[in-house]
Amino acid sequence: MYRKYIITLVAITLVLICTSPVLPITYGEPDGNGHPYVGLALFYDESGNYLWRCSGTLLSSTVFLTAGHCTQGTASATVLFDSDLTKLQYPYLDCSPYSCVEGTPHTHPNYDDYATFPNTSDVGVVILDRQVIINKYGTLPKLGILDELATRRGHHDLIIRSVGYGMQSVKPISESNQIRYTSTSMLINLRSHLTDGYNLQTSNNPGQGHGTGGSCFGDSGGPIFYPQGSNVVVAVVSFGLNNNCKGADFGYRTDITNAQDFINMFLP
Repeated sequence: MYRKYIITLVAITLVLICTSPVLPITYGEPDGNGHPYVGLALFYDESGNYLWRCSGTLLSSTVFLTAGHCTQGTASATVLFDSDLTKLQYPYLDCSPYSCVEGTPHTHPNYDDYATFPNTSDVGVVILDRQVIINKYGTLPKLGILDELATRRGHHDLIIRSVGYGMQSVKPISESNQIRYTSTSMLINLRSHLTDGYNLQTSNNPGQGHGTGGSCFGDSGGPIFYPQGSNVVVAVVSFGLNNNCKGADFGYRTDITNAQDFINMFLP
């Protein structure tokens, strides 16, 4: 789907725009079979026309977690879980040569296109029409787990992991392979005017020793895992600070009541 970008900050005024359809993980590496419960969702309007694509996580055999800005304004979705989707052809009239499952999108009722920033309620789910049976699914964190990290001394050294099908690079060249990628980043902030208890901020600058990369277009809705080697989704990729997928990334937290009350309505 498209990724949200903050383009300017004047005093405490935050201006958000949505730009092009979302792209993948930057400076990462192919995920292979590392996270088979992370998939790519293609979204369509009521007439069946393709709109955009996003990443997301299976929390059960039928509940696929993604971002609210991915599901908003859509009528249906098709979800694929192959790690390499390079043969998938735009405009995605079907999912050949891959297998896929259809589903119905649902958006958090309080999501309002970032008007209530920083509490954007940027979560959505796709309820699949049939079960996807695998050995392991993603899982929600304990409520408030990130607040506990925020008070821990040295929490800035905590490493998180992102997984998604977004772009690998915007500049100097555009690169989007439609492959599930993974990368690690450093947790930067949980208590600023951009996060304020609702979002988490991570680095997207491997050159500073902050991990291996970050997220980009197409990674929207994809999982942010902590601990980085676990299947615990502490946030979904939500927005970034510029159109180059550099600097900092932000995810909407799933360890807060606002997110879990919505998600748990669909979980068995």
